[in-house]
Amino acid sequence: MSKLLSLLIFLGMTAFFACFFAYPIWAALEAAFRGPDHRLTLEYVSEVFLNELYREGLWNSFIIAVWTTLGALCVALPLAVCYVRFTFPGRALLNSLLLMPMILPPFVGAIGIKSLLGQAGALNSLLISLGMMDAMHPTDWLGQQRMLGIILMEVLHLYPIIYLNAAAALSNLDPALEEAAANMGCDAWSRFWRVTLPLIMPGVFAGGTIVFVWSFTEMGVPLLFDYDRVTAVQVFRSINDLSGNPFPYALVAVMLVFSTLFYLVSRLLFGSANAGGGGRATTAREAAPLPAGLGWVCTALFASVTFLAVLPHMGVVLLSFSKDWYGTVLPHSLTLQHYHDALGHELTLSSIANSLKYSALAMLVALVLGIGVAYVSVRTRIWGRQLLDAMAMLPLAVPGIVMAFGYLAMTREGRPFHWLMLGEDPLMLLVIAYAVRRLPYVVRSAAAGFQQVSPALEEAAQNLGARPEKALWRVTLPLVAPNLVAGGLLAFSFAMLEVSDSMILAQQSTYFPITKAIYSLVLALGSGPNLASALGVWAMLFLAVTILGAGVILGKKLGTLFRG
Repeated sequence: MSKLLSLLIFLGMTAFFACFFAYPIWAALEAAFRGPDHRLTLEYVSEVFLNELYREGLWNSFIIAVWTTLGALCVALPLAVCYVRFTFPGRALLNSLLLMPMILPPFVGAIGIKSLLGQAGALNSLLISLGMMDAMHPTDWLGQQRMLGIILMEVLHLYPIIYLNAAAALSNLDPALEEAAANMGCDAWSRFWRVTLPLIMPGVFAGGTIVFVWSFTEMGVPLLFDYDRVTAVQVFRSINDLSGNPFPYALVAVMLVFSTLFYLVSRLLFGSANAGGGGRATTAREAAPLPAGLGWVCTALFASVTFLAVLPHMGVVLLSFSKDWYGTVLPHSLTLQHYHDALGHELTLSSIANSLKYSALAMLVALVLGIGVAYVSVRTRIWGRQLLDAMAMLPLAVPGIVMAFGYLAMTREGRPFHWLMLGEDPLMLLVIAYAVRRLPYVVRSAAAGFQQVSPALEEAAQNLGARPEKALWRVTLPLVAPNLVAGGLLAFSFAMLEVSDSMILAQQSTYFPITKAIYSLVLALGSGPNLASALGVWAMLFLAVTILGAGVILGKKLGTLFRG
């Protein structure tokens, strides 16, 4: 590709990120720090820390994030050690199943957990039938322990992120380092704590940082648990009062500052560290076979974690089929009527059509941007290419709720991007928001493809008379097409179930995407939760099929898209 065209792509990508990533964040911060006289003020941000309600929301969000990260670490680290170090029955299959929570959105699973842990839910019914609970005084799990329920949901959804990072770090660790410690008389337990864990800590901490920021800013699960005392939900509840109220933007600014600080601290502490031996094993590590008893213990451990992770979604499936599920361990009777009604309901039909439209357009935008960023980063040597790649990955570090409010701020009356809101139609905003949020998946997939295809093929085509642009179009892109398809599938499927942007940017029911429709149905009386569950099952099946398709195409490289 010519230097001029590469430079034009670089400038175009930079302009896009400036307009639709940097500027929305700036617009949200400006709304938080600008007073009525248009002067800089700290009054609104200060009020966040002075107001007891806002302080409680921040503190609860922090507590949820800390316990979620610790819980995910306790689940993921032993599993990663077992998988990398040992062989046991069903090892490959269980490793694949362990990643299922990544295709089962917690926003949907929260519907099922309410059916399992409600006062007349399955758990209480089981305890009553076993004589372990008084039927007249059932425990209100979701009333008294809603924060615990949120933490459990987040742990069961996010542990694969730490698992992938820890397993990769363990695989790259040079076995010679542990062998040297063993030769000096260090027992297995001491070797793990004094040698292995410090060396893999950069990878563990990278995954832990993603989990911490994700759970600190999570909105969907607390919202379905009707837990208003967290910052993300407080921000969401204030949407209807944005015209003259700067405090939602102040809350968003505080969330952004805290998330950025958490990320920077992690990079400062562990960003430049490498696992010993140059971060790559000098000799291959072979998984050691375990005695039959211990092998089956590992199998049971993997299977138990997987079962607990999918249990909330099993509750969604049961609720979607149930005619009457009240006060029993399982539904009294089953029906397919809710699936029929879900596909015939006015709100669900329009939401499915809207999500397909928003997500398909966002996928196309992300593919165009992702191909440009990946090509410039991998195949050129122009100045700033690494900065461009870093910009493309930044959406993973910025909370979705921050970006959503940034888009609201940039389209307010008098703003240069006010035209993006076509009346009340959020089409253009949601397409841009989805594309920016899922762009990192496309960039990583495309970059992997370009790295696998030799530049010599393009050079050969050019030597035969093809222009650089034609060589790229006719030679390189067809060869990296599987990677582009996989990245596009991931961008499309995750956009279909995006929560923060969908809940905040779509305000009229005519324009609701699937997640906003599910939330509206959950709040409805009668069969609303059943219809929401049926719609959720359709969405989970769709997400599972697309991600499995991407997994078939990318193979083992799929996991690298979710690593810190």
